[in-house]
Amino acid sequence: MLTKRYGLPTLANVADSYVLSFGSDVSDEHKRRQILELTDRLGVKFLRLQFTDILGVIKNVEVPNQQFAQALDGRILFDGSSIEGFVRTEESDMFLRPDLNTFRVFPWTMGGSEKVARVICDIHNPDGTPFAGCPRHTLKRAIAEAARRGYTMMAGPEAEFFLFQKRNGEPTTETHDGGGYFDLTPVDMGEDVRRQIVVMLEGMGFEVEAAHHEVAAGQHEIDFRYDDVLTTADHVSTFRFVVKNVALMNGLHATFMPKPLFGIAGSGMHTHQSLLHDNDNVFYDADGPWELSQTCLHYIGGLLRHARGMCAITNPLVNSYKRLVPGYEAPTNIAWSEKNRSPLVRVPAARGASTRVELRMPDPSCNPYLALAVMLRAGLDGIEQQTDPGPPVNKNIVTMSQRERRHLRIDELPATLSEALDFLEKDDLVRDALGERIFEHFVAAKRAEWDDYSRQVSVWERDRYLKVY
Repeated sequence: MLTKRYGLPTLANVADSYVLSFGSDVSDEHKRRQILELTDRLGVKFLRLQFTDILGVIKNVEVPNQQFAQALDGRILFDGSSIEGFVRTEESDMFLRPDLNTFRVFPWTMGGSEKVARVICDIHNPDGTPFAGCPRHTLKRAIAEAARRGYTMMAGPEAEFFLFQKRNGEPTTETHDGGGYFDLTPVDMGEDVRRQIVVMLEGMGFEVEAAHHEVAAGQHEIDFRYDDVLTTADHVSTFRFVVKNVALMNGLHATFMPKPLFGIAGSGMHTHQSLLHDNDNVFYDADGPWELSQTCLHYIGGLLRHARGMCAITNPLVNSYKRLVPGYEAPTNIAWSEKNRSPLVRVPAARGASTRVELRMPDPSCNPYLALAVMLRAGLDGIEQQTDPGPPVNKNIVTMSQRERRHLRIDELPATLSEALDFLEKDDLVRDALGERIFEHFVAAKRAEWDDYSRQVSVWERDRYLKVY
């Protein structure tokens, strides 16, 4: 049944009807049986086998209910030759291996009354081995590296987005509100859409902590609870999918483009992260400087050391570098602080179990699996090398002179995607974190994107030069 106001499904008893929670000791066979029972009871007609390409775009193969058992067994093949960075035509058959913990029934109907479910998959070769070009597997390798050292990474992203109006079915950059940070505007259509998004996310098993208007008109943020890093990456991918679909249902266009408009704040994805050992937060030390452990400080040192090398992964678009400019609260300088928001890494005030570091450069266009993988590997490298991050910089770096920055040895982030790719190619740690296949295909795709951009003649250039020269 559709609600009269929004044209969206009602969500009675969502927790009981749409989300299955499995304990760590539950076998895959038991999970499979429960999923098949639930889909039969709810009348689910289609199952989407979801995965992401190297650029972070969600792809899927959809099967009808007669094929659910085969799909859950990981016996569905797809042609990988046409997916960005996957395989050559002569080796195109790939298997979709579902992670049964990610099974969800969409809390809305698709194109009619049929219920649709999804499960997130890893990509495997025909011989059953993990495919080296699978971004989710890349993150799993980083997780395994942390586990070998006794660590579990927890992460909590803050993904911002814009809601724009559509005209003749095409997105514009016109918004329907003039709100600002934390503004309360009851007549704002964005407020209603945010609430719908929250309801849908909760229906997908999210624990939403807050939703609010961001700095720019039409800009919004919805924060969900931190979790282990693989679950977090899955959540980011699901979050973007839900936001776009709810916007579409309301005749709007949602975009995670980092800087859609000149002269206003762009959209970031500040990523909070910490490490656990035996469920204890190893970043906290009551007797340490700033109540931070040496492990935490070295982790920060690793993030700072590899910031330029991983920037092309965390900020992967030409447009990403229009956001990373002074004056809009986005970081441009490689430093850390526990007092202000101008450096790259901030340590929020909370201590104890909530001690964490916040990396402020990522934006929501990134592939979350690759971005979190390189963050984790950078931090682990800092711990292994005992990298000193230096003292915190508690002055506003934006107002410092160039001489002051040089004295404090504060470097700058890359200014363009091309420059970021140069740094990526020189950073062996980030390259190893990605794996050779993903590294090569990512760089090739992004070099082509930069070359295409470089050949374009923009409106700014015509306005600036046409009449003068």
